[in-house]
Amino acid sequence: MAPSGSLRIPVAVLLLLLWGALWTHGRRSDVRIITDENWRELLEGEWMIEFYAPWCPACQNLQPEWESFAEWGEDLEVNVAKVDVTEQPGLSGRFIISALPTVYHCKNGEFRRYQGPRTKKDFINFISEKEWKSIEPVSSWVGPGSVLMSSMSALFQLSMWIRTYHNYFIEDLGLPVWGSYTVFALATLLSGLLLGLCMIFVADCLCPSKRRRPQPYPSKKLLLESSQPLKKVEEEQEADEEDVSEEEPESKEGINTDFAQNAIRQRSVAPSLATDKSS
Repeated sequence: MAPSGSLRIPVAVLLLLLWGALWTHGRRSDVRIITDENWRELLEGEWMIEFYAPWCPACQNLQPEWESFAEWGEDLEVNVAKVDVTEQPGLSGRFIISALPTVYHCKNGEFRRYQGPRTKKDFINFISEKEWKSIEPVSSWVGPGSVLMSSMSALFQLSMWIRTYHNYFIEDLGLPVWGSYTVFALATLLSGLLLGLCMIFVADCLCPSKRRRPQPYPSKKLLLESSQPLKKVEEEQEADEEDVSEEEPESKEGINTDFAQNAIRQRSVAPSLATDKSS
């Protein structure tokens, strides 16, 4: 009888542990999941967001504290959320995640990076005592909703898309590495050509170039009509030259007569001056 009684305690302890594990696993988490589709919910209300990766040891150590902190979310009137950067690369680029885990605080669209201790107590004090007011918010031009960060998000999503298809070409289709690179190179060239054609089409629609119509070849009738004014001009020029040639001798004769008259006057004046001096 003694051996059977001694086995009851380990079995009871094992059952309690198993029940606790099942209860913990089956209990609904208070941490909300943020994705590329619903991230704009962060712009309203107060949030604490954790960016993590399943393979990160520091993120694994933070998970129990984060779950315990999320239980206080309703009392503190704060939403506790997390983002898996391996599943949501666009949000990783949108928030410029360079280290894991990274925690952000958001209040009515203003984002602040939390850099304090990572314990449940510190998280609670950060919200209850409003310690986030002492942190400078992220500038609007690099905020998650800005055009720059939207472009960064698209770039990160494109890089993940390329990586996924690269693995698909190599592992599933059995292409060599250089074959996968060749496919992406051709796709890049074709997309560049299409983009260039679209830009040229848009530019031509917005700023159309002035096209000169080709002048028709002149007919014989037009040539004859155009030559008549030229003949008239030449005849008028010849007539003017003849008039000038006739006027030139007359002008020369007038100049000669004027010169003779001036000489006679000078001779008549010279003796009078001589008599005046002698007197």
